[in-house]
Amino acid sequence: MWFIESGGPRLYTEVEFGPEDCLVFGRETAGLPKKWLEEDRDHWLRIPMFNPEARSLNLSNCVAVVLYEALRQQGFPGEFEPGRPAHA
Repeated sequence: MWFIESGGPRLYTEVEFGPEDCLVFGRETAGLPKKWLEEDRDHWLRIPMFNPEARSLNLSNCVAVVLYEALRQQGFPGEFEPGRPAHA
């Protein structure tokens, strides 16, 4: 499991994601339980922020950013290929 939450010790781009990994995101208003993050700091990741006044990114944007990095690392398995039927 990877916990994506502000304040994480590592960037999401610094780890290698696998096909069985789970990405866990907290609610925009409350985030993830601090107990989870502190107990598994090796799996606590962050997305870089550039405005100190901004609290966080929109949750759906965060999910898209990290999910696509995980899929990119794995070569986009299951990608729809143009010119090929989607069900093939």
